[in-house]
Amino acid sequence: MTPFPRKLLPASALALAFALVLPAGSASAAQAAVGLGTATPYAVLAGTTVTNTGPSAIAGSVGVAPGTAVVGFPPGQVSAGTIHAADAEALSAQDDLTTAYNDAAGRGPVVDQTDQNLGGQTLVPGVYTASTSMNLTGTVTLDGLGDPAAVFIFQAGSTLLAASSSRVALIGAAQPCNVFWQVGSSATIGTDSVFVGTVMALTSITLETRATVQGRMLARNGQVSLDTNVITRPTCAATPSGTTPTPTATPTPSSTPSATPDDSDDDSGDNGGDNGGNNGGSGSSGGGSGSSGGGSGSGTSGGTPSTPYIPSGHPETGRPADGETPSNVWLGLGLVFLVGAGVAARRAQKAAVVQPSP
Repeated sequence: MTPFPRKLLPASALALAFALVLPAGSASAAQAAVGLGTATPYAVLAGTTVTNTGPSAIAGSVGVAPGTAVVGFPPGQVSAGTIHAADAEALSAQDDLTTAYNDAAGRGPVVDQTDQNLGGQTLVPGVYTASTSMNLTGTVTLDGLGDPAAVFIFQAGSTLLAASSSRVALIGAAQPCNVFWQVGSSATIGTDSVFVGTVMALTSITLETRATVQGRMLARNGQVSLDTNVITRPTCAATPSGTTPTPTATPTPSSTPSATPDDSDDDSGDNGGDNGGNNGGSGSSGGGSGSSGGGSGSGTSGGTPSTPYIPSGHPETGRPADGETPSNVWLGLGLVFLVGAGVAARRAQKAAVVQPSP
């Protein structure tokens, strides 16, 4: 029998196999949070005036500069902060807001959301941009993929418009302190909306009736208008320290207490580590023990969120979860073996000949 010819697999087969084995996109470095400097303590900051109607509740400082007018307090109430009108603190905060605004505007690479509704989408950490208006109708879900330091940056070329009853939802350990909206003109948050993140608008910001915000409303040159709103300045849970605490006994279940916000910027795991331990019992099923700081145990008691929609071209496309072997690796290896076996069989069939008897 003629010896089986030794040949390499066709280049197309190898290319297809490796395309399946390798991730569909290279993961870029994670975005850093946008530094706010001396604007960090503010829940509301305006350039000309702050106006309020109704019993708004603001957790964080309220400021205006270079303007001087802060109107409607009371009936509006400010807690965990003070009111600054054209003083040195407010002027410094405006300077740092300008720096933060320019920082957010320059971030990339970006995923284009021009002429799209953010509502109905589940987005992973990254930078999203619209060359004109950025619109939200319905619910947009931001998935931190289990990383409490995951950062989301939205760049609106002109306006940011959140329709009435719209909502920003967080899953996968995402935190409000790491969501930033850079707006090229003015932002409007509609009636009864539930909004998350720090809005940095070049001109003005309007919160319509009963809109609630876990974030900041910061306007550089114009006013901030409020109407019976609740704004809570966000704080970040501490990142994991790498230390291992002494195991503690599983707590006895009890009625759920009401949450008490912590207005300090130096949270040391109260919202992440402790909740991770309490919700997860001994720490093995709730997403981590108390040392995990901002671990995922504070949210879903170890549950795994549904696979998010990843827009085409996003730098995180195709990245597997940490510690998992992606299914496309096995698929690719199987394809290599199948292609090799098929080629071998075909070559053997063509090369086989019957040798005549001497």
